[in-house]
Order: sequence, then structure tokens, then C-alpha cells
Amino acid sequence: MKVLKKVLVGLVILGMTFGVVGFNGGDVKAASPGVGYQAHVQDIGWQGLAANGGVAGTIGKSKRMEAISVFLLEVPMSASQGIQYSAHVQDIGWQSWKQNGAVAGTTGQLKRMEAIKISLFGNISKSYNIQYRAHVQDYGWLAWQSNGSIAGTTGKGKRLEAIQIQLVRK
Repeated sequence: MKVLKKVLVGLVILGMTFGVVGFNGGDVKAASPGVGYQAHVQDIGWQGLAANGGVAGTIGKSKRMEAISVFLLEVPMSASQGIQYSAHVQDIGWQSWKQNGAVAGTTGQLKRMEAIKISLFGNISKSYNIQYRAHVQDYGWLAWQSNGSIAGTTGKGKRLEAIQIQLVRK
């Protein structure tokens, strides 16, 4: 029984950490929609999950982000609803749009991501905006962008080092 109690407490703590459950007067409630993402970073590989404005990538280590996967939390994703994103990659330029957790950028090619565009589609886009900002080599954090605008740089040969992404209710 003690083991089961420890497992249940651990699951609740994990759920609260990632915004899956919350407490309101002792009742468990479903969390509002959110966004999760993982960065593939030079010399590190795939990092752990970042979510809801957390930092993916590195700051102050001069490491390039090479790829990213982005997905919605607490929102059913399908071909008609979800999140899409396009990466601008060294020597490639803008890649085609990726959706709902697919990998944008490259892995194993030693190429830097330089910029990204992110947007929502389907019903979720009626209630939420997607906001994101990039940490760029020699510039630091750039201004927040939203709904398909470019975060990062193109034509300057600067690496994207980190990113923050969040959903904001309209």
C-alpha cells in the first residue's frame, strides 16, 4: 500500500509540474491547453521537455539549436487542428511546414537553426494565440513574436540558441 501511495503522489507531482492537473480547493481539475517542445542541441542531442514558456536550448554556452519538435498539451491534435512550424536552417533556408510533434530542422548534419515561424490552425486558433521568442547568437533574447511571424534571423549566419513558446488566450 505504501508503494502505491508513493506512486500516486509521484504522478500527481509530475502532473502538476507539467500542468496536466492542478488543485482547487482539494479537487483535481483538467489543465487549460498548453504547448510542449523539445530542442535538439549541438553536442547534447535531444533535451528534455520544455513547456508553457520554459526555455528549450541553451543560454551562454554558444551551442546551436539544430532541430525542434513542438506539440500542444491538453488539445486533441489532428490533420484539421494543431500547431505548425517551419525552421530556417543553415545552407537550406526555410523548410516546409511541420505539424504536431514532427521534427523541424536537422539532426546529424551539424547545421544551425537560424529562425522559426509557428502558428496554430483549426479550432484552437479561434481561442488562442501562439507566442514565441528566440535567443540568438550575439543578440540574446529577441522580441516576442506570434502567429507565424519570424523569430530569429535570416541571412546573417547567426545560430538560434534557445526558444520559449507559450499559448495565450485571445
